[in-house]
Amino acid sequence: MPVSLRLLILCGVIIFLDWYFYHAVQMFMRTSTPTKRMVVGVLYWSITIASLGAILLSTLIPAYQLPHFVRVYVFSFFVILGMSKLIGSVFLLVDDGMRLASWLWSKGASLLASLRNTSTGAAPDAVSFPRKQFLSNLALIGAALPFSAFIYGMVRGAYNYKVHKVSVKLPNLPEEFNGFKIVHISDIHIGSFQNSEPLEKAFALVNAQKPDVIFFTGDLVNNRADEAAPHLETLKKLRAEHGVFSTIGNHDYGDYVQWSSKEAKRENFAQLQHVHAKAGWTLLMNESRVLERGTAKLAIIGIENWGAAMNFPKRGDLKRAASGTESTPVRLLLSHDPSHWDAQVRKEFGDIDVTFSGHTHGAQFGIEIPGFRWSPVQYFYKQWAGLYRDGKQYLYVNRGLGFLGYPGRVGISPEITVMELRTA
Repeated sequence: MPVSLRLLILCGVIIFLDWYFYHAVQMFMRTSTPTKRMVVGVLYWSITIASLGAILLSTLIPAYQLPHFVRVYVFSFFVILGMSKLIGSVFLLVDDGMRLASWLWSKGASLLASLRNTSTGAAPDAVSFPRKQFLSNLALIGAALPFSAFIYGMVRGAYNYKVHKVSVKLPNLPEEFNGFKIVHISDIHIGSFQNSEPLEKAFALVNAQKPDVIFFTGDLVNNRADEAAPHLETLKKLRAEHGVFSTIGNHDYGDYVQWSSKEAKRENFAQLQHVHAKAGWTLLMNESRVLERGTAKLAIIGIENWGAAMNFPKRGDLKRAASGTESTPVRLLLSHDPSHWDAQVRKEFGDIDVTFSGHTHGAQFGIEIPGFRWSPVQYFYKQWAGLYRDGKQYLYVNRGLGFLGYPGRVGISPEITVMELRTA
């Protein structure tokens, strides 16, 4: 389908949705003065025109060339507003369904009455079916609640960092590594941050845990390596006794934007790897490192993205990465996509003790309360947040430190994981 046609269809859907939802606004304002109704109408349709203008702007100028605030927050505002109107319109559909049913019933009754009283020659009175105030008000409430929640998620939820502490017992863990503290972060998506202040806050919280080692499991950027340039000094501030080990996520390859050439895309990926190096991180590209305490050893294995769900790339080579670590008592794997654990790690590498992943973000939306946890991402990923175990093997899925698309979080907070390894 041509881009111009898709654009025309999208604009048509937006105009229709706004026209339809405006009936609820009119019902709510019906007792107001003409001046108030006019002011509300002008504001309402001005926002519609602005959203259409934003769509047109996005087709004329590449997203990365737009100001950060426009690219991340303005567009998100229009999307949230549209989704909220769509939710509220469900109540208008219920109202229209009831009105249609009443109209059909009235027509049927009138037809029967006409057949029975044809001799009188009297025409049945017209019956009107006005909208119900109750359902129109519910439409406004139904739109206002998700809109308020998502705006709150942008203002507060996006940077409400939570520290999740877990302890894992490993029967083969050398005594020298008993109590070894790992801080795990993932999915920074640094291009979504307007400035470095939130990252400074998050990294200070990471360092406050006094980690022995820090793991980062991919998606440093949204698409382009130059997103990291304004934040490089902040990236350098992570501190741990054994340093920072990192790996690659699906967004780090630049697969989701258009490049002028294959060479430009390759250069971008090379620059991204240099960012890890400049930050002082050890990027593991299908390779491993061995940490030592006295004579005891612990292996850290890192692979490129390997996804078994939703057609994400399989560029990781675990066999190559793990080569040479077979005799190490404990092996820890950094693999961005948690679907890798079921698809390959458990089946072929039963001696990898703990796998660290991210990728899901917990969908940045859900419910997490004691005894109950839900997110729409669970319909796509069996393991989507927290600690999982199968026999002697563990998987930890970090909920992500940053955000992508929607610049906020509702119910699923950005996460800093603290895992302590213990002897069994």
